[in-house]
Amino acid sequence: MNGSGRGTGRGGLLTVLVCAAAVLTVVVELIAGESLLVYAAGPVALLATTAGCYRVSVHPRAPRAVRGFWRLWAYSSVALVVTTVAAMFRAWRDTDGMPLYEAVPTLVSLVLAMLAFRYVPPSRRTLLDWYRLLLDGAAVAVAGVLVFGYAAFDLAPDGMPPTTRAAAAAVGVTCLLALVVFGRAAVNPEGRVDPAALSVLAIGPLVGIVAVVLFLGGTDWGVMLLSALGYPLVGLGMCAAAYRQDRVLNGLSTRWTVTGARWSLTDPLQVLAVAVTAVLVINVSARDLDLRGQAVIIGAVLIAAIVVARQLLSLRENTLALRGIRRQQEELERLALSDSLTGLRNRTGYSLALAERLDEHLPATAVLLDIDDFKMVNDTLGPSAADQLLYQIAQRLQDGCGPGELAARLGGDEFAILLPVDDPVAAERAATRFQALVGLPVQACEQQLMLPASAGIAIGELGETADEVLRNADIAMYAAKDAGKASWARFQPSMRHDLANHARLAGELHDGITRGELRLLYQPVYDLVTGRISGAEALVRWQHPQRGPVSPAEFVPVAERSGLIVPLGSWVLGEACAQLRRWRDEHGDAAIAAINVNVAVRQLREPGFVDEVVAVLDANDLQPADLVLEVTESSVVDGWQVTETLQALHEEGVRLALDDFGTGQSSLSLLRAFPVDVLKLDKSFVDGIADGADRGRLAVAAAVAQLAEHLQLKAVAEGIESREQQDRLREMGYRYGQGYFMARPLPADECGALMVAAPARAA
Repeated sequence: MNGSGRGTGRGGLLTVLVCAAAVLTVVVELIAGESLLVYAAGPVALLATTAGCYRVSVHPRAPRAVRGFWRLWAYSSVALVVTTVAAMFRAWRDTDGMPLYEAVPTLVSLVLAMLAFRYVPPSRRTLLDWYRLLLDGAAVAVAGVLVFGYAAFDLAPDGMPPTTRAAAAAVGVTCLLALVVFGRAAVNPEGRVDPAALSVLAIGPLVGIVAVVLFLGGTDWGVMLLSALGYPLVGLGMCAAAYRQDRVLNGLSTRWTVTGARWSLTDPLQVLAVAVTAVLVINVSARDLDLRGQAVIIGAVLIAAIVVARQLLSLRENTLALRGIRRQQEELERLALSDSLTGLRNRTGYSLALAERLDEHLPATAVLLDIDDFKMVNDTLGPSAADQLLYQIAQRLQDGCGPGELAARLGGDEFAILLPVDDPVAAERAATRFQALVGLPVQACEQQLMLPASAGIAIGELGETADEVLRNADIAMYAAKDAGKASWARFQPSMRHDLANHARLAGELHDGITRGELRLLYQPVYDLVTGRISGAEALVRWQHPQRGPVSPAEFVPVAERSGLIVPLGSWVLGEACAQLRRWRDEHGDAAIAAINVNVAVRQLREPGFVDEVVAVLDANDLQPADLVLEVTESSVVDGWQVTETLQALHEEGVRLALDDFGTGQSSLSLLRAFPVDVLKLDKSFVDGIADGADRGRLAVAAAVAQLAEHLQLKAVAEGIESREQQDRLREMGYRYGQGYFMARPLPADECGALMVAAPARAA
């Protein structure tokens, strides 16, 4: 602390000591015998109090509100100085009672002290708070008027002048009101003035009430205590409070904080007011009702009315608070059960509605709708446009709901409809209807798009939970996707078994990759003109230790769904490139020029796939042109990530082959955007072209050959199974082909032997 802070603290302590000395002097003089000196202690103590309060009101560290509070207390102390001088004058003239020139300054002092508390509240009161405060004060004031009025006019000595009685009663009532104000301020946890100082200030009203009671009792000691000892005691309390505030401002004491439940004098004083009034009513009722008795009855009625009004205000406040809590609860429930983007029910809200119908044994069917290829739209147009599409689809579903139907968005591009039916035919019709709504053209980024959806239907059965029905619908939806996009499937118990088998197979496949149960076979790609092998396609096979050979058609879809296609594809890529290196080391120039490896779309989405390919080629001392990566048309249109990956591979020099060409809906447009090197005609166009019966297949096969020639691409025909097919394709212009007629997939050593053997019968 700085020097001024210590000096201010010493000055505050000095004023306290002066007040304490004044009180001690009065006590000593009262014991020794009454003299005029006992009245002189009051002005001395209160002048010291004025100095102490004023010192705090100009403290440089005090906030503005604290300075204003203590400034009014300094004015209140000045008014008490006038009161003590008036008391000395009354004692000197030996006047009985409390004349007005002594009572009025006392009342002014109390009013100034109460006005100081307008600086204490931390914030502005509401109108309801002011009403409550006024009713509290009115109840205490009416009770005080009854008590002190009754005491002044019924219990006071007969010789006491009426003005003195009225003045004493007014001082008593004002002290009661001050006690209420002081008490409410002292328990305020956010008040600006130190609560300990406020508690000490409450000594003043208490001393005043005791002195008034003794004074109205008519004893000489009561008058002397009020005039001689009461004022120094009040000054001592005010001075101690100012000293406490001064120490807090200087950092020499810690400010008290009010914790726990807030307790106020208001409620106990209200109860006391009612109790005292009841006693007075009983007392006056025991005798004839004179004017004072009637006043007591009227006062009792007023207090009862005030207390009732106060309780009604509290009841209204509680009602408003409960309404606010209910509104907040409803809003929280709405936010918890609804989707923020579309406004539909979310997964939680949908599950609750479904569970409610199932618990009440009402018909319930869950229809799950998943938009096909929505990830491609999201990657192409961006998240903002994708959100617009989802919102439009949600509004369609909402508008398309009939009586009892409920639409929801479960997350991402997955929606759900709750149908109040348990009939399979009705459920399938509804699913078809909602699929049609989703499939209508939608607008986004000034583009018109069509987004088909796959649907899964699950009818709630007796004893099933909402989670089980939703899980069944999810299984059915994935079955619909596997069967073909934009289709629907209704859940059958066998689907759950299939899903369990897939999950079990995925676990075994993971172990199979780790334990080395996989191997590669190589199907040669022949030059249809020379009959020699020009390349080979690596095909993965799985020899299960218990199941035996597992078909790729069985485990590859499982790998794609479970994500195992990424480690599986990495193993195939590394093993195929390593085998090409071994063939070249063994057979030299007779070895094939390149190795073909199939790549799944999941691999192309991996950020480090290009680096992985380059690293594998470098590890096996191969050139980028030695590798041909085969991708399907559906992979090419998967999104911008796949497009960037393919473009980067092409720039590295890796050759790209478009597998199953001709089966997609946008094959020709792909040739402009896709950096393709090889076109592989799908087997479906090779079947049946030997006899020329299917002119459509012939036309497509011939068109692909001519297109490849004009674009300077390598054309490969897949699935050749007869000499007639081979001859016809060669006549059409196909230079390369593969199929069972020429060679089945072979182990690495057998395929290597064909490379150095005589040209095949294709020549």
